[in-house]
Formats: sequence, structure tokens, C-alpha cells
Amino acid sequence: MALRPDLAIIAGAVPSGARALDIGCGDGELMAALRDKGVDARGLEIDPANVTAAIARGQSVVQGDANRDLADYPGDAFDYAILSQTLQTTERPDRVVDELLRIAPRAFVSFPNFAHWRIRLALLWGGRMPVTRLIPVAWYATPNIHHVTVSDFRDLLREKGIAVEAAWYLSGDKPTSDAAASWRAEHAIFLISRT
Repeated sequence: MALRPDLAIIAGAVPSGARALDIGCGDGELMAALRDKGVDARGLEIDPANVTAAIARGQSVVQGDANRDLADYPGDAFDYAILSQTLQTTERPDRVVDELLRIAPRAFVSFPNFAHWRIRLALLWGGRMPVTRLIPVAWYATPNIHHVTVSDFRDLLREKGIAVEAAWYLSGDKPTSDAAASWRAEHAIFLISRT
């Protein structure tokens, strides 16, 4: 089965031999791809069913909450921290980003872009929170508690003095330009590092 596009980009960018922590690892799909290329991948996942599924795939996963349990990891325990499609569900995304760069010098962060043109139009014309391919549930059932945009995330990184080593913007599985990312990208992937 093909990896989700943002996971495929991350899997392709982590070098073999690296140590990586996948936070919010789900059923371990990304970890399996990383393991296949020689990455020492570990996982942290809040959902017990996903933890069980990942362990059944032979992955090294512990049950935990990114909001609280990242503090238990020592500094520089990994080469890469990975937070894919989870930032918007955390209680304090700014603090989670700090934790990512405490436990690893580099981190991948991917998230749905809530400024995508379909979301903008749904709010403008319909006056309702949109239900899209990437946000497939109604507002009252979504796990998303912070509706982050590409511009918001760039601003947060600038405020914190965090370097952006690379960024990818996708509309479906197709890349879109940096200049058009704010309104054309359905989701974004950033590789960030300490300055």
C-alpha cells in the first residue's frame, strides 16, 4: 500500500541509520517504511487500538500523549522527531514544537492547511465549517482544536527563531509552489531545526 503523500515525503527525507521518534504514529505505517530503509524508528501514540496495531506490525511503540509525555524523553534522544497531522490536535502547539526540537535537532511537522481555498470558500459562501477530504468530519466531531494555516506556522517559527530547512506543499498528492501555498496547499510539511 502506498504511503500517504506527506508520509512518503518524510520517509524519503530521513536518512538511513538515523534515530527517529514518530509522535502520533497511528498504526505504524510510516515507521514500517522507515524501518525498511534502515532507520531506528520508535513511536508514541495515544490511541490504544493503534498502539496494538503498530506492535502487531513489529514496531516499537509506547502509548502516550504528545501534550504531556514528550517531557519524559531526554534531550537529543533522537536525530529526528516527526509530528505528522497531529500538531492541530495538541493543546499547545507552540510548546509541542519546543519539545520536538529539545528531543531532536531536526523535526518534521505536517498539518492540514486551514487556509486552503476550498475551506475559505466554504466559510465565505456557506458560513459553515467545511467538511473536506482531509477534514472529513463535522466541526463537533473533529479532533482538531487549533486551525493552523501555512502562514500561521511560518509566523510561529519566525517568533521562536526556528530555522526552516525545507518545506513541501501539497494539493492532493501534487506539489504546489511556495508562493501559492497559503491558498492552494491542502497540507504542508516542514523540516525545521534549531538555530
